[in-house]
Amino acid sequence: MTEFTDQLGTIVAVPAPPRRIISVVPSQTELLYDLGLEHEVVGITKFCVHPKKWFREKLRVGGTKNLHLDAIRGLKPDLIIANKEENEKGQLHELMREFPVWVSDIGDLTDAMDMIRSIGQLTGKNKQAGDLNGEIKRRFQALHSSPLTSIRKPQTAYFIWRDPWMVAAGDTFIDDMMEHCGLRNCFGHLSRYPVIDLKDLREEKCELVLLSSEPFPFREKHAAEIRELFPEMKILLVDGEMFSWYGSRLLKAPAYFGEVMVKVGMK
Repeated sequence: MTEFTDQLGTIVAVPAPPRRIISVVPSQTELLYDLGLEHEVVGITKFCVHPKKWFREKLRVGGTKNLHLDAIRGLKPDLIIANKEENEKGQLHELMREFPVWVSDIGDLTDAMDMIRSIGQLTGKNKQAGDLNGEIKRRFQALHSSPLTSIRKPQTAYFIWRDPWMVAAGDTFIDDMMEHCGLRNCFGHLSRYPVIDLKDLREEKCELVLLSSEPFPFREKHAAEIRELFPEMKILLVDGEMFSWYGSRLLKAPAYFGEVMVKVGMK
């Protein structure tokens, strides 16, 4: 057994390397696939839709907030990879009494890259994780050096839910990704995922509204609902995975953010 420290500061003893891994976080499941852990990963959640091959073939152990603990026990994992925000604390504590559980805590790009490095160490994929981080860093640097970054940062609201209306505010990974995308979060002074009233958009001098594809699947009819109230605001439907997935999908995020900047086109 080798001891590792997770992102909550907890020491976790893990076989070196682990042979039976369960991932209960979608973005980290995709990371494990891209690190080449096809045979080691034995269980995922019903929300781990990438890669499609694993979604079809791997045993699903419930949802991120409602894990099927008996199914997990039946798989006899020697490592469970979880996340502070996406998983339910009580369930993780119960699993920790029986299995090694490594928990990530992601607030920004730096945290995400530290998680990738750490999971590379956990799983014996140091080189692959290092190469991945190097390419993520290169692509974000290229994004920041793009002429698009000279565009004035519009005051932006990023909606994650409807009924009630909820936005991603400060102290979230989405907020950090918005900054990398060249956007100023007009609810950045609030914390986490507050419920707001649509009239708050005008009070916060919002210029751009982003409607995410997840967790609420916003569609054009929802954009029309806001547009009717605020015809002067620009409204875009965006891929929520690009703003909220903090694993290997970060490779694709900079190019996508560049496309968003072009669509925004606000001088």
